[in-house]
Amino acid sequence: MLRRTEFFRGLGDSRSPRSATVLELLFDIVYVFALARLAGRVADDLTIVRHTLLSEAGQTVLFFTAMWMIWSLNALLASTYDPRRSDLQAVLLATMFGTLVLAVTLPQAFGQRGVVFACTYVIIQVGRPLFLAFALRGHPVHTFSLRVLTWHLASSVLWISGAISGGLGRGIFWTIALAIEMIGAATTYPLPRMGGRPLNSLGVTVSQEHLAERYNQFFMIALAEVVLEAGAAVSFPGFSTGGTITLVASFVAVVSFWRIYFYHVRSGRASTPSGEGVQLSRWASYSLLLIVGGIICTAVGFGQVIEDPHPPIDWALVAIIFGGPVLFLIGRSTLERASNTTPRCRVLYFGVLALVVVAPAMVLLPPVAVAALAAVILAAITAFDQRAHKRGSETNPTL
Repeated sequence: MLRRTEFFRGLGDSRSPRSATVLELLFDIVYVFALARLAGRVADDLTIVRHTLLSEAGQTVLFFTAMWMIWSLNALLASTYDPRRSDLQAVLLATMFGTLVLAVTLPQAFGQRGVVFACTYVIIQVGRPLFLAFALRGHPVHTFSLRVLTWHLASSVLWISGAISGGLGRGIFWTIALAIEMIGAATTYPLPRMGGRPLNSLGVTVSQEHLAERYNQFFMIALAEVVLEAGAAVSFPGFSTGGTITLVASFVAVVSFWRIYFYHVRSGRASTPSGEGVQLSRWASYSLLLIVGGIICTAVGFGQVIEDPHPPIDWALVAIIFGGPVLFLIGRSTLERASNTTPRCRVLYFGVLALVVVAPAMVLLPPVAVAALAAVILAAITAFDQRAHKRGSETNPTL
């Protein structure tokens, strides 16, 4: 419980706790459903006519990035100010309900539910900085919240315009709107005469421990998708030789992702669930986008192999099965700040190279063999990464 004096202090004077709150875990429940919806869209993209594959995949990437924007900005908010405050809890709960609406509308967002999707997204993305602009009046960071609000108001015009126009125009308007938001976040929302000073220059401290723990929790939610997709695919027809092999491969992939994510730390220390031992890079949120996107692709790929293990395999499915780990490894290698032990990242880079080189030949193998080989390569990358970890610790025992 917060002390009474702490509760009545201004929002700008509050500080985020080192650990995530229960409400933030509740917020992530919606993303279990949202990621399942996105995985369903990826699976649908693999079954459509090939001449429309790129446009459909582009829509899925747009939705995934938009949902990630909401989550990452909320994680940053709760890692900057105290999420135990009733006003911030109200914001988180409202965002949670809005995200649920977005997840429900995903299958028809480029169809008849486009207006609902766009309006809900705009309310979330404009409502958050609008609340902060009101709550932080008189605080030095007030101008920063106004800058964020201005950028999201600009993108909201394009979101609504795209919802009204429909067709190709919807995709163009929404892509530009999302690009504006991502550029704004990457450049700390600069404006003429208001500058582009980041939060830390305004006397506001972002709790790295809190934010790292939130990233860890979101990663675990994404990792569950591999288990859900593979388990659900096996459950319907029951165990078969091909399904069993792919299920084992899925389990190996899950363990490899977990091991690389939590133990590939450039400082030589393991990343605990509380985020200790991690110094996040400036682009950490974008790294998480690649990590989670890669896991979802891998989950869908293994699930598709279990459902249809008979050759020949499709090139698009090969791209999903091998492209997922590639995205994960690239994202993981850029998650943390650079340090004196950066050569450890070479293991992940060589892993990316191995996956890219081997992938084209996979169209000659049965789907089950492709899934199994992807898992074997991931396991080998994990083994070499842990070997490099051990050598780094022995070379520099102070780590």
